[in-house]
Amino acid sequence: MTDANPLGTYLRDRRAKLDPTTFGLPLQRRRTPGLRREEVAQRANVSATWYTWLEQGRGGAPSADVLDRIARAMMLTDAEREHLFLLGLGRPPEARYHAIDGISPRLQRVLDTLEYSPAFVRTATWDILAWNRAAAAVLTDYSTLPEGQRNVLRMMFHDSRVRAAQPNWQAVARYVVASFRADVARAGAARNVQSLVDELCATSPEFAAMWRDNDVQGRHGDGVKTLQHPVAGSLSMEFSGFAVDGRPDLTMVIYNPATPDDADKIRALVASRPK
Repeated sequence: MTDANPLGTYLRDRRAKLDPTTFGLPLQRRRTPGLRREEVAQRANVSATWYTWLEQGRGGAPSADVLDRIARAMMLTDAEREHLFLLGLGRPPEARYHAIDGISPRLQRVLDTLEYSPAFVRTATWDILAWNRAAAAVLTDYSTLPEGQRNVLRMMFHDSRVRAAQPNWQAVARYVVASFRADVARAGAARNVQSLVDELCATSPEFAAMWRDNDVQGRHGDGVKTLQHPVAGSLSMEFSGFAVDGRPDLTMVIYNPATPDDADKIRALVASRPK
């Protein structure tokens, strides 16, 4: 049987599952579980009558602002908020970026099992959150950098070692800037990166020129990267990028040696690092 009012059904279901004590409300004199309609309406700053009509399918299409207020009033998760928008407006909400401090121990263990495949996890704003031993040996030892400096753009334009490792730095830098712009827009993180963009525009004429070009690069899930390593010399690696399940704001990038010779070089680099 088709639900004629899926939005109202979802709102009633979510409301019934809320614990009044979480919101500082008394439990006594409640005939049904959860919050009352007027309590949700008050928290969302909408009229109780209009909210009742919304649950009953009589209130017309709600605005995005109202749905956002209802989502906050009910303390919905990001997934629940997205579902609410899909039911109410037929589209997901605008991207809302949350800064991230780290990853789960389980995800770190996944990185660590890739013994000879450099891998790291980065955010939508291209901050490196986590990496494995092979990444530290082949790419950059991120542990030697302050947290605020572990950003791919900042390293690309201000770290001489990173720059020297790129045989075609100009093309790589342009690709990074264009991909960064697209990822930031997709994640709704433009305000979060404004200070970084302003800093790089002021300190790097090359970045400023590339940023003014307004180029946007779509996602490329895989490719081949060549590095000029100071110890191992030329290294070719195939790379693949994966969205982290349940965390669309995170990307895991894994590099695999392109040839047996490259594999031998990476094994030697990893073996030379202290454990």
